[in-house]
Amino acid sequence: MLNLKKIPIETGYYLAGFTDGEGSFNVSFRPRNEYSVNWKISLCFNISQKDAVILSVFKRTLQCGTMRQRKDGVWYYEVNNLVSIRNNIIPFFNKFRFRSAKKKRDFGKFKEIAELMHDNKHLTLDGIKEILKIRHDMNDGGKRRYSDEEILSHYTNPQRLHAKH
Repeated sequence: MLNLKKIPIETGYYLAGFTDGEGSFNVSFRPRNEYSVNWKISLCFNISQKDAVILSVFKRTLQCGTMRQRKDGVWYYEVNNLVSIRNNIIPFFNKFRFRSAKKKRDFGKFKEIAELMHDNKHLTLDGIKEILKIRHDMNDGGKRRYSDEEILSHYTNPQRLHAKH
């Protein structure tokens, strides 16, 4: 677990401010035939930049996550492990808060979904419906690979998952 007392206050607020402008809290659904609910649901905190230096500060300070570089030279820092999200990411941003209403809203929804997943609610149809409802306004609706209707349709017609993807 992250020791928040060891993080210099100026570093914490710098990273929170940077995240306020450049960071993203996401929930994604990926089809998985081997899962009981046919979907792998993942939470992800990420930031992308051309310069890896600031992202390495995130990685070092938050003590979790991975960095990778795309072919176009852009670097990504991401945390998509639920334990790391609950033990490091959420406590960090609970302490070093955002200023923008939008980021506060997205982070609040991200925390709600993290708790549902921790309680294994994402393994039930009702839990998935609740997650879809919560994520609806995250990132201003954002571009989604799979619509809510498409995700839910796999429960009424599981063969669609096998045929389409």
